[in-house]
Amino acid sequence: MKLPTLNVLGTEIEPCSTQPMTGFFRDGCCNTGPLDRGLHTVCATMTAEFLALSKYLGNDLSTPRPEFGFPGLKPGDQWCMCASRFLQAHEEGAAPKIRLQATHQATLAIVPLAVLQENAV
Repeated sequence: MKLPTLNVLGTEIEPCSTQPMTGFFRDGCCNTGPLDRGLHTVCATMTAEFLALSKYLGNDLSTPRPEFGFPGLKPGDQWCMCASRFLQAHEEGAAPKIRLQATHQATLAIVPLAVLQENAV
């Protein structure tokens, strides 16, 4: 029997997005595992401000990359982002809003729950 994956609230994790398909495993959820060194566990709603910051920091999430099956993100898209990048965006005052129910509990190793709650929808 497989145990449920938990979110930061301690309940079963909810899907983040299937349009666009997100998650390290491209399963629509912010699940993680040993190969996910970036810890793509925060379910965030993209904003123009965050996308600009991410591009400035060297991770262009808005440009489509069809060769990788990546459609490019736009404001309003939900995406599983790296926990450390979320914390950095929070510290820079550009954190996107997040869905706690769809954010994996592994996030808590990097981002305090109070910071997540402060940025929750």
